[in-house]
Amino acid sequence: MFSKTYNDDVSILDLVQDNDVVAISGFNMATTPEYLINQLYNRYHRSGHPKNLFIISDALPAVPGRGLDHVAKQLYEEKSQDFLKGSLMPFLGFSPWFQKLVIDNRIECYGWPIGITAYWFREVASGRPGLLTKIGLDTFLDPRKDDAALNELSRSRLSCRVEIIGLDGEDYLFYKAPKPNFALIRASFADEMGNVSMKAEGIRGTVLSIAQATKARPAQGKVVCQVRWIVKSGTINPRDVDIPFPLIDHIVISPGEYHWQTGSIYHDPRISNEVVSPANYDSDIVSMHNQTKMYEKVIARRVTLELVGLARQKKEPVLINLGIGIPALISSIVREENIADVLVLVIESGPWGGVALSGNDFGLAMSSFALSTIPDMFSNFEGGIVDAASLGFLQIDKLGNVNPSMLPNRLFGAGGFPVIAGGVSKIFFAGSFTGGGKKEIDVNDKGIKILQDGPINKFVENVYKISFSGYQAAKWGQEIIYITERAVFRLDNTELVLEEIAPGIDIEKDILLHMDFKPKIPTKIKEMDARLFGKSPLNIKDDLKDFF
Repeated sequence: MFSKTYNDDVSILDLVQDNDVVAISGFNMATTPEYLINQLYNRYHRSGHPKNLFIISDALPAVPGRGLDHVAKQLYEEKSQDFLKGSLMPFLGFSPWFQKLVIDNRIECYGWPIGITAYWFREVASGRPGLLTKIGLDTFLDPRKDDAALNELSRSRLSCRVEIIGLDGEDYLFYKAPKPNFALIRASFADEMGNVSMKAEGIRGTVLSIAQATKARPAQGKVVCQVRWIVKSGTINPRDVDIPFPLIDHIVISPGEYHWQTGSIYHDPRISNEVVSPANYDSDIVSMHNQTKMYEKVIARRVTLELVGLARQKKEPVLINLGIGIPALISSIVREENIADVLVLVIESGPWGGVALSGNDFGLAMSSFALSTIPDMFSNFEGGIVDAASLGFLQIDKLGNVNPSMLPNRLFGAGGFPVIAGGVSKIFFAGSFTGGGKKEIDVNDKGIKILQDGPINKFVENVYKISFSGYQAAKWGQEIIYITERAVFRLDNTELVLEEIAPGIDIEKDILLHMDFKPKIPTKIKEMDARLFGKSPLNIKDDLKDFF
């Protein structure tokens, strides 16, 4: 039966035992029960228990210095820590201290993608032993190629496994992990019965599936939900109840400082769709995007032209996913060009439409028109419902394979990338041509001039970790384009073809000199659209008169 606790009364956490598997919701700070995370660690710090915990999250309940990163810093400095045994964590990019624990081989860590982990919670909630999918074949998730275990400790223990299963002559991957017996989740408010609503949150996340997976038989666990307020019974509209009270064991009211909507925003009603402002009133967010480097805007604009071409080809609005980094800037280009009714943008965390936030606030959007759960959103990717996606990249190799985020000393994890890239039929990878250092790239109406290039080649002989397989893309007929500020490549049967260059760019000096392999170069190479390099909007709407 529902039991209510308040503020600093977190005695319910005494029920967490040594060696428990604890599920924690969180996409950066969105849906992250920061207060519960801190209190669980404080209990260990005081008493030495619970210890040897294994944490499973749907994404990452942290940003630098907060949530799980705050705890990881203390664990890293405590050389003999035995609070955390390991984790299944889809993304580590916003937790530098958690990365250190993994890189130094001090805890187990497994890097399944966000969508796979979210689906896995649903499968466990349905009493199934794991998740069967094609996502991950011929990538680092495929045990024949590499390993989803992110360090040697994980490879020796294999608490989470990926296995090959044959079905109807095709290979599938089967993902297995230990079932959670305790869950820490978050919502906005609860009524006196214990029904909870996420009405003031920026996303809906995976909280319902996490609660169901924890409560599922045979070993039914405990679910604790952090909220900001308690309201009277009967005052929450049933349509606004995200988790009914029988699925929750305890409610804990959090102080406001541990219940931020995002990493840098305490509360903005546009993020939670409590208000939806007209486009011209979101100028503060558009202005934030416009402060980005001009060459990054060129990349976002070039992707936008591809998306507009897709809409014209389809003769109807198209559904598009935006990844983290430069792809997230596309939402402000779409807003600037006033074509949001033609290019319908979604983010992996659940928002449909609006202006996507970036950095520590990635995953949320201002004034979106709909909000899905994370598992529901990822069904749109894996099922090929979404028409196209734009995703970032760290490395691209001669076979078209892509590594978005991982190096030996940089284990960001898979994030949502493998599921999106593995399911969407058209992908536009977007990123700067070189990496590292302080790049100086002059952009003007005449094109681009490279004043100082980055010292790191991003087009390499072989990527460090394959998160996107060029071979699988060719096998299933995906259309793949790689877009940078100075060159555009297309994947043609696991071979990169140079298709466009920016005005002012020298192929030998500015492109081939900074690649570890030579792409296929046709006799005729197009020049990138001159509109991309000007300060004025592209006036794309003029190209879409048939839609209006």
